[in-house]
Amino acid sequence: MSSPSTTGIELKTRRPLVAEIVELISSMRFAIALLAMIAIAAVIGTVMKQGEASSNYLNQFGPFWYEVFRKVGLYTVYSAWWFLLLMAALVISTSLCIVRNAPKMLKDMRSWRENVREQSLLNFHHKTQWRSPLSRAALARQSMARLKDAGYQVKLVEKDHGTLVAAKQGAANKFGYIFAHASIVVICIGGLLDSDVPIRLQEWFFGKTPFTGSGLIAQVPPQHRLGIGNPTFRGNTMIPEGQASNTAILTRPDGVLIQELPITIDLKKFTIDFYSTGMPKLFASDVEVRDNATGKVTKGTIEVNKPLIVNGLAIYQSSFEDGGSKLKLKGYAMLGGEDQRFDMDGVVQGTTKLNDDYTVEWTGFRPFNVENVGATDDPRAVKKGRSLQEELAQSLDKHTGSAGKNAVNKDLKNIGPSVSYKLRDKTGQAREFNNYMQPVTIDGATVFLAGMRTNPADNYSYLRIPADDAHGLNEWMRLRAALQNPALRSAAATRYAERATVNSSNSAMRETLQASADKSLSIFAGNQQGGGFMAVSQFLSKVPAEAQEKTVDAFMKILNGSLWDLWQIARAKDGLAPVSEDERHARFLQLATNALSDVALYGAPVFLQLDEFTEIKASVFQITRSPGKNVVYLGCLFLVLGVFAMFYIRERRLWIWLKDDANGGADALMAMSTQRKTLDFEREFETLKEKLPQSAA
Repeated sequence: MSSPSTTGIELKTRRPLVAEIVELISSMRFAIALLAMIAIAAVIGTVMKQGEASSNYLNQFGPFWYEVFRKVGLYTVYSAWWFLLLMAALVISTSLCIVRNAPKMLKDMRSWRENVREQSLLNFHHKTQWRSPLSRAALARQSMARLKDAGYQVKLVEKDHGTLVAAKQGAANKFGYIFAHASIVVICIGGLLDSDVPIRLQEWFFGKTPFTGSGLIAQVPPQHRLGIGNPTFRGNTMIPEGQASNTAILTRPDGVLIQELPITIDLKKFTIDFYSTGMPKLFASDVEVRDNATGKVTKGTIEVNKPLIVNGLAIYQSSFEDGGSKLKLKGYAMLGGEDQRFDMDGVVQGTTKLNDDYTVEWTGFRPFNVENVGATDDPRAVKKGRSLQEELAQSLDKHTGSAGKNAVNKDLKNIGPSVSYKLRDKTGQAREFNNYMQPVTIDGATVFLAGMRTNPADNYSYLRIPADDAHGLNEWMRLRAALQNPALRSAAATRYAERATVNSSNSAMRETLQASADKSLSIFAGNQQGGGFMAVSQFLSKVPAEAQEKTVDAFMKILNGSLWDLWQIARAKDGLAPVSEDERHARFLQLATNALSDVALYGAPVFLQLDEFTEIKASVFQITRSPGKNVVYLGCLFLVLGVFAMFYIRERRLWIWLKDDANGGADALMAMSTQRKTLDFEREFETLKEKLPQSAA
């Protein structure tokens, strides 16, 4: 029985190098090596996230390996030039394997192998002999009939004064090899058709270049645009409610390309439902798609895994974003000795000039946030001397992320809208902030959460600003401004000294206490780069160890008392009555002091509180043109047929050599072969031995 050869096509040429190259490319060992390399590349593409932002890879691998992996193309494995080259080489190699072996197999399928001789049949493992009283012709006819009844194709051949009955079954097994190898070629061709090869060709030969700037899509120059005749692409478009789009954005390693669409997608309504954990349960888009050439309008609802197919374009529901929600905010100055407040408007994804030094970039808005606001490990908001990153990161960071980890948590609660924005200075440096509109109750205290991070890959660290009696920020902002005012600090120190020595006539003690209070407030106030408990800790560290505990207690008592008086003086300055001395206000002052300690770490000249909003939703669609999809489906069909043929169709060959004996009867020699010897084959051989006409030898 013949089997596919592992060697390649052997050319007869005077150029041995060409012959060796052709033999290598068309050999089975070369195709197997290519499959192994493609499998390794696929593993890399599966393990390493593809198409992420460059900053993510830079943070993960560092500058050196980031650049190495970028040049190798590991961030976009499936569109890397070397991966496409491997695919093309596999197509060529497998095609040559088919060209080399398929004709031989088809010829073998049609062949009866009638050149077999009696001596060769005697060498078969599965053989039997008998003598029959029937004549050679009669025995041949009966054998032929019974083999046909068993499902064999049969042919009689007269040769060498005898008759050869040649039979075969399952010759279609050879189609298994042909279909399986053809499926590899067809699937790879389909993959290449759906790859970015057409886009690369346009970049190489038609001057198309990725766009790296910013601005309106309509203003992008033609060299960054792909025409509607582009045979294959996969891009995204974001459409706010009530608006339309006829372009898609194709992400490239060094920018984006604008893909013109032959259709216009009009988003009529976007619907989203949430689980109790805050994770999206369902989001769908009601759209009208208009054919730009004919004007025909197609209406439909697009959901996740339920695309809308129009004119060969598949429109998938990819995700959702803010579509430019309109925001109204109140601004509070975080620097200086004046309590300055102002109003500000913003549009998500837009920018607003704050002053000559800063610009606000509105990056996001969420109408509600479901978070875990259960008790934390620390009953206090911020411990003395602990940084914002060390302490406040525990407040909300461990409650955000996957909803799965909160699936059985009983402390999930909607804590209201939030807005995120970046403050960018004149040098281009920016910090990102995430502020909640409403106060939330954490550890029994009602606070406003003000998040900050310096790196987009980091989690937010949250500053807790206590809410006052009116559930606002006014009292804390008033106290913050007073702390930065030397005159008010001095007045508070004087008032504290007077209160503390009200029953004493010792003026020297009063002056000493006043100086200590003024000093403690000045140290705690610090400047824009310092202050807070860290400054206090550094100051107290200079005290001798044996007197440190007593000094710390005295210092903190003076600081807390002075801050209380500073608060009352600030209220009086604004024409407000003093607050009552009770546990509720003492708790507020404690939380306010902790928040004031961390203001420098917050690192913003202003605090922006969301006041009103008009939400505008936007749907993100993925639009694909995939001419290779049906080709891949055809390849999958070939693969199924090939596997079925190879594993479930068994080729069997059978020969019966008949010759006349001296008594007018016939001698018979039967031999049988197969590619795979199984128990079924053994049983079939025994059945045929009994079924064929014979008599005892």
